Amino acid sequence: MKSTIALIAAALWLGALPALAQDAAAGKEKSAACAACHGEDGNSTVSMFPILAGQTPRYLYLQLKDFKEGRRKNDLMSPMAANLSKQDMQDLAAYYSKQKIKPNGFKADGAKVARGKKVNDDALCPMCHLGGFSGQNEVPRVAGQHYDYVIAQLRAFKHKERTNDAGNMQGVVRTLPDEDLEALAHYVANLN
Repeated sequence: MKSTIALIAAALWLGALPALAQDAAAGKEKSAACAACHGEDGNSTVSMFPILAGQTPRYLYLQLKDFKEGRRKNDLMSPMAANLSKQDMQDLAAYYSKQKIKPNGFKADGAKVARGKKVNDDALCPMCHLGGFSGQNEVPRVAGQHYDYVIAQLRAFKHKERTNDAGNMQGVVRTLPDEDLEALAHYVANLN
């Protein structure tokens, strides 16, 4: 029993090491190239680019790593991540995770929001994304994210164009009709 506890404690301590190495101030300096799409503070004003502010550092780091290593592909992001070091990715993740999310300005359709709430409840979205889509660890916060970005990602998961989540999202959205995806995106974008 003692050896099991010692192993768990060592694993937790070792797992915390990357978090200790993150430097948000260095991340701010490194974020200059990101600002054109994601905004100076991670609050993008262009709806096709995700809001990074307030995202979990683990999720941000893993997405950058996936772009760098080709597990996630995007014509703009893949080349941007290609030359990032592990430290760069950790620093950027630390910086953006500490920024405050701002309202996205989306004007949601009330009927679609109501339908999206039902889709959310039926699909059990809070099991991974938590209540209010606040996210946790490697599961993103999507509350208040841009509608255009959310719907693009839902469709990418549905059509297996995005697969860097071990198939979890594809399993959830593969049978949902487009109307339900749109409603879910309205619901999520409406949350603040």
